This record gives sequence, structure tokens and C-alpha cells, in this order.
Amino acid sequence: MKRRSGRRRTIAESEKHLESKPGLSVAGGGRDDGATASCLTRCPWSLSHPLLMDYHDKEWGLPVHDDRLQFEFLVLESFQAGLSWLTILRKRERFRTAFDGFDPVRVASYGKKDVERLLSDEGIIRNRQKIKATLSNARAFLELAEKEGPFSTWLWNFVDGESIVGGWDAPRQVPSETALSRLVSRELKGRGFTFMGPVVVYSHMQAVGLVNDHLSSCFRYGEVPS
Repeated sequence: MKRRSGRRRTIAESEKHLESKPGLSVAGGGRDDGATASCLTRCPWSLSHPLLMDYHDKEWGLPVHDDRLQFEFLVLESFQAGLSWLTILRKRERFRTAFDGFDPVRVASYGKKDVERLLSDEGIIRNRQKIKATLSNARAFLELAEKEGPFSTWLWNFVDGESIVGGWDAPRQVPSETALSRLVSRELKGRGFTFMGPVVVYSHMQAVGLVNDHLSSCFRYGEVPS
């Protein structure tokens, strides 16, 4: 997707831009430069565990335009609801195996036997509602792609293909949801997705780079492409 050059848009500017669109309502790569990890300033949430640090440094906020990876993060974010992200990262590889590499076509074909198989898998989060939601979300994901084209393109169109930059100075400034995440949540729910509230959607937007919420002091803030 073509990216715009120049100053990157902030959340406030993005929401103002959304309000100007007809028919829309918004109410309501890893580092390899020889620097040691101890010399780098990071977002505080990433400092408590090596898995969090690795995810922060190599994945969080990088623009994702691959549908399979988009689906992977949708699955993981929906399972994370009510839990810590560290819990999800610890189980990520087991999730990958259990859900056939996060292939939405294969997951969409799962039936009752697969639900029972997943419920017996101690390596994942054994929550019946979340498992069933994943299956229905895979079907909704494919239906959306059939009607609108790639899911990734559909999602990035909400920000005109350009990442929104928070530019926050402190963790307390980072929102848990925005008018844009509420809009995307409504759109997803209208297309049959479940476990996709505005907080989950905002986490997804952070993960796949629609928003860059690295603190302005974080070494990744300026490295993550827009």
C-alpha cells in the first residue's frame, strides 16, 4: 500500500479526519546495530520479562499487511481479554500449533470435535466461549475478505494507510480505546465478529501498527515505520 510522506498523523488528527468522512460516525524488525539491550530506553511495560522485551523490540507496532498475521493477532488479542499479554506470549507457539498456524481457512472449517480437542489442550487458554468465538471470527474474517478484498487492506483504510503516532511521554497518557477503535469494533461486530470490543480492537491496532504507541523516549518510537 502506498504510504504518505511527511509528518505523521496524531490520534487527535486522525479522529478529526474520520469525522470529515461521509457516512462515518465516531461518537462516543528487530534491532541489529550492536547496541546492548541495557543501553536502550524502552516502554516500561516491556521491562518485566524477556518475552515482553523481545516482542516489544521486534514486533509491537510494526505495520502488518499480511492477512494471516492479522488473523493471528486477532486470535491472540481476543484470548488475552481478562489476562496478561505475557500469559499469551508464553502460550503463543502452542496456540500456533493448536490452530493450524493461524490459517483462517482451516480454523473456519473446525467443528465440534475440534472444539473438544482445543478444550483438552493444556497448552492454550481453555475457554469455550473464546474458542467458539475464534471459529466464528475465522468465518467472518473470510466473509469480509471475500466481499471487501484483503482484511489488511480493509483495516488500513480506516487510517488511509498511514500509522497514527501517539507521541506519548508517559504510560498514563496511552489510551486503552479511542473513537477509532470504537468505530472499528462496531464495524467488526456488524460483520459477525465477537470478542472484538473497542479495548481489544485498540490492542490489535497497536500490535499491527495502525497506531504507534511507543513512548517518545523509547528507542523504537522513531524506528517503527509509518
